[in-house]
Amino acid sequence: MNKKAFIFDLDGVIVDTAKFHFLAWKKLADSLNINFTHEINEQLKGVSRVRSLEIILAEGNVQATPEDKNKWLIQKNEDYLAFVHQMDASEILPRVEEVLQFLKINNQFVVLGSASKNARPILEKVNILHYFDAIVDGNDVTNAKPDPEVFLQGANKVSVAYENSIVFEDSVAGIQAANTAGMTSIGIGEKEVLHESDFCFRDFTEMNNDFIMQLINK
Repeated sequence: MNKKAFIFDLDGVIVDTAKFHFLAWKKLADSLNINFTHEINEQLKGVSRVRSLEIILAEGNVQATPEDKNKWLIQKNEDYLAFVHQMDASEILPRVEEVLQFLKINNQFVVLGSASKNARPILEKVNILHYFDAIVDGNDVTNAKPDPEVFLQGANKVSVAYENSIVFEDSVAGIQAANTAGMTSIGIGEKEVLHESDFCFRDFTEMNNDFIMQLINK
């Protein structure tokens, strides 16, 4: 049997931590009298924490010193982590754990490829860290998606060729990164948004085990 690398993004694919990011950014924006809307929040998907802050400050036309920016980034992360600490297995998105189990039963590599610097604590909190053969997170990469670095590192860690790697992503930048890497891209979300993906499902409940077997055997 072929041994493939199945590479999962974290936020919006395995767990919905996006809501925690939104609440933490909104708290910061409110303190700076910036109107933080869902439209602004959409621009932050798959974007680094530093770049996210720059987008929010630009939206409010707020000038800031490097010291201020650093203080706000720490504050935002502390607020976000306070939400994360309350997480448990109920936060795992539908059927994700069944898919992870199916891949392990079928002797496949399971890899995390996420921009989050809090990936490990989140996987520990929701009790699925043990499924992963390798983790590449925001602490390991210098280039953000759509640069493919996070996925290339993930495949390299389990010594699987890029063309034998399959990426699950919910952001346009993530799909573009997977495509640039020459990997099979599977969008999790709206087809209209993730139209560049090779396959797209609203969530994992739409993806049956026959489809996963096709990916393993192709």
